[in-house]
Amino acid sequence: MTLLESLKRHTTVVADTGDIDAINKYKPQDATTNPSLIYQAARKPEYAGLLDDAIQYAFRSPGERAAQREAGMDKLMVNFGCAILKIVPGRVSTEVDATLSFDTEGTVRKAQRLIGLYETAGIARQRVLIKIASTWEGIRAAERLEREGIHCNLTLLFSFAQAVACAEAGVTLISPFVGRIYDWYRKERGGEDIPPDKDPGVSSVTRIYNYFKKFGYSTQVMGASFRTVEQIIRLAGCDLLTISPDLLQQMETVQGEVKRCLSVETARSSEESQVHMDEKTFRWLHNEDAMASEKLSEGIRKFNADTRKLEEFARTKADAMLAA
Repeated sequence: MTLLESLKRHTTVVADTGDIDAINKYKPQDATTNPSLIYQAARKPEYAGLLDDAIQYAFRSPGERAAQREAGMDKLMVNFGCAILKIVPGRVSTEVDATLSFDTEGTVRKAQRLIGLYETAGIARQRVLIKIASTWEGIRAAERLEREGIHCNLTLLFSFAQAVACAEAGVTLISPFVGRIYDWYRKERGGEDIPPDKDPGVSSVTRIYNYFKKFGYSTQVMGASFRTVEQIIRLAGCDLLTISPDLLQQMETVQGEVKRCLSVETARSSEESQVHMDEKTFRWLHNEDAMASEKLSEGIRKFNADTRKLEEFARTKADAMLAA
């Protein structure tokens, strides 16, 4: 048995990529995308048809050029999601624009728009998770969307405060970023490697998982942003783990048994005490976590930058189509 096969006995495996061929190869249950992954995939010739269709959709959309470009970007994200859902039996995560990270109303409208496009394409909303940055405003948007039956994946999650606020809001799923947490602490140590049993990213997800299970929150925990196979193995038993194709490849080629590390039984015996996360408490505790504050801001900026790159790539191709 390979490590990947063994892991699937304990945890739902999700592919962290926009590369449809990679998803087809590793047969995950779900798949997650983000602007950075879609930007990488959209430039590949094999996915030109998805981009061309989105551009044609933009041309047909009403409004000024800015509104048409936005419509085309929405359609491109949904086109990739629909293509992925032809392969995976479960769900796909599609992210709202990072510029809406501090805009509750804008996030709600964008999510409704994306779900509308999916439903027009014949995809039930139960198969889609709307990815939203785990800001206070994003969490409030997700709370409203969940009441409408639009399920959410709260991303760029680095602090315990973010996790608790998401659970109290009743969001479907959170994605704590293991690797980016590790990166920050490793940099703080002058680039020195951190022993696997002291990995701060793994510890963060373990704490969140134990807290959710101990106090009966329905929100699922999906560890994300892994750097090594060791990090993945140490979170076996987590509800879901989203893994990049290169690490899926490593796990598929190595024989071995993965033992469960997280479980509801051990979570119930953890020492966590229950807390309530109102806005003042959230903002203070998140601010006190230097790593989480820095990585959330950095993540929003990076996703925004890659979205703008994707827009420019699509605009260049659209201009070429008009000139032809």
